Amino acid sequence: MEQQKELSYFSLRLQELLNTSFPELARDSAFIQQRSKYAAETYEIAFKAGDSIEQCQSIANGVLFDGLYFSKFDTVMQVVSNEFDTVMMDEELRPFALKMLSVCEPVFAKYELTGGFAYGTDFDLLYTELTGTIATWIEEHGL
Repeated sequence: MEQQKELSYFSLRLQELLNTSFPELARDSAFIQQRSKYAAETYEIAFKAGDSIEQCQSIANGVLFDGLYFSKFDTVMQVVSNEFDTVMMDEELRPFALKMLSVCEPVFAKYELTGGFAYGTDFDLLYTELTGTIATWIEEHGL
């Protein structure tokens, strides 16, 4: 029963992040279940090894959120919110950014999206390319 509680806790934490920043993974129940299970197991191993609760949590979070450091969706949402907010209503921004995520995929493919990418110089280039891609899409398809 205790493991089920932990699994639910880790599942909920992961689901929250996916819903917010990785909507393309938010419905992948196998991914969520597997990651949550590994995080719970990792927490338990660290706890049995004598690590503090904070250390256990940190180690489990490392497993739970592995590879989920750079969000393509958050980046597209940032571009849409900053550059196109005057041409659509606030409540239209997120649905439009979701639509643009697949349109922008070829742009993302040109970059190595590591954990620190958002703080490097290539991020500005990516941002500019995404802005151009979205502007071109709007010109061709309208809103």
